[in-house]
Amino acid sequence: MTAPAVADAEGDLIMRREGAAGIIRLNRPKALNAMTYEMSQGIDTALDRFEADPAVAVVILEGAGERGLCAGGDIRGLYESSKAGGDLGKVFWRQEYVMNARISKYPKPYVAFMDGLVMGGGVGLSAHARHRVVTEKTKLAMPEVGLGFFPDVGGTWLLPRSPGEIGTFFGLSGQTMNGPDAVFAHFADNVVPSAKLPALREGLTGVETGTTSAEVDKIIAGFTTGETAGPVAARRADIDRWFAHDRMEDIFADLKRDNSEFAQSTLETLNEKSPRGMVVTLKLLRLARHATSLEECLVREYRAALEVFRSDDFREGVRAAVIDKDRDPRWSPPRIEDVTPEMLAPYLREIGADELVF
Repeated sequence: MTAPAVADAEGDLIMRREGAAGIIRLNRPKALNAMTYEMSQGIDTALDRFEADPAVAVVILEGAGERGLCAGGDIRGLYESSKAGGDLGKVFWRQEYVMNARISKYPKPYVAFMDGLVMGGGVGLSAHARHRVVTEKTKLAMPEVGLGFFPDVGGTWLLPRSPGEIGTFFGLSGQTMNGPDAVFAHFADNVVPSAKLPALREGLTGVETGTTSAEVDKIIAGFTTGETAGPVAARRADIDRWFAHDRMEDIFADLKRDNSEFAQSTLETLNEKSPRGMVVTLKLLRLARHATSLEECLVREYRAALEVFRSDDFREGVRAAVIDKDRDPRWSPPRIEDVTPEMLAPYLREIGADELVF
């Protein structure tokens, strides 16, 4: 269950108090609640308001409509700005990444209902929350490599902290996690049947002022199925072996040597992705293993994202997937072997200390 669709007159973002809960509802159901720059700013405003309001004990993030929480950022808008040489990427991602870090440290219990589709920027709004609820309808993915991009919004912090190489697999392939696998990958905490979300929501709006995170956990525990692993978890041994390498060429070579159906389907999936995007992603994931904070990863992501915004691969990936929808991107370069250290270097450049202030 996601929240009922609400009239457009209420705007793309709804923030209001219901009982003891501050509600943040993404309200673009026809666009799968894709987040615009203005919505991101509005979420910050809501977080300010709810933090200051003593009557708000808990914050709930939800999506309007029946299809999902959030399909990501406003990719079309970013594409148009990139084509025109604009600066929306710089402005949008600065706002978004600082907000992602804020969510991770929000002082009041923040509960994300990750029902239905949760992708890209939607992961940034929810997977850093203190309480992350998925359902049997959850389809969570970070498919950015298919757009000539990389898993951002703190994805490079989250993915290396999944068991073994599960995060490397999800980050490079863009494959979808179901609810239990999202718990297994440490992107969520509890699976709750979607039919029980209204009752859980009612329980959360009825809490007392000053309710603690531990008390919120107890409320959620009353509705959870207890599932902690899905179909991808069962493949962990193979995934750990194939994706243990630090070079994409070696990952491809291992997959090519394995004649199993799963290896060959994974190889086929990777062959659809941006070679440059995969190399950048793998480098960022390996660097993030040694990171000591989400903020450190977000700074690294921001400087890489600025380079992506200027790249032909990003525009070509969005064109093929979102604009023309021909699913036939012409990547530059077209092969993993052709991605040089010189091509990689700009994605890892230093940025000024004032570029991203938390």
